[in-house]
Amino acid sequence: MKSFFYVFIGGGLGSIFRFAISKLISVTKGGVPWPTIFANLTGCFLIGLLLGWVIKNNGEKSELYFLLIVGFCGGLTTFSTFSNEGLLFLKSADYSNFLIYLVTSVVGGITLVGLGYYIFRLVNS
Repeated sequence: MKSFFYVFIGGGLGSIFRFAISKLISVTKGGVPWPTIFANLTGCFLIGLLLGWVIKNNGEKSELYFLLIVGFCGGLTTFSTFSNEGLLFLKSADYSNFLIYLVTSVVGGITLVGLGYYIFRLVNS
């Protein structure tokens, strides 16, 4: 039951952080949604770093795992917003921005999870 509490607190903090990002980074109407990209890529990098820690410390069931990876990073990143914004590009036939958004988000996200994990291992070897 404690794990639910940690996910709840972390998720709330991650969501607040994502909301703050959306207020700090402006988007022009019809432009690439940089706040969503920034939040998602930041969350991916953090997950990579934290995943390195979890693997090193066998912390899959730890409070920090639930608070930071499942909660905070889960609240910070948002696949539903990414999907909705992608669909809006398709509906408006803005295929160039759709491709930029798709490639930046997917390739960038996977790359940053790997980079975060690699940096953690490099620093802790």
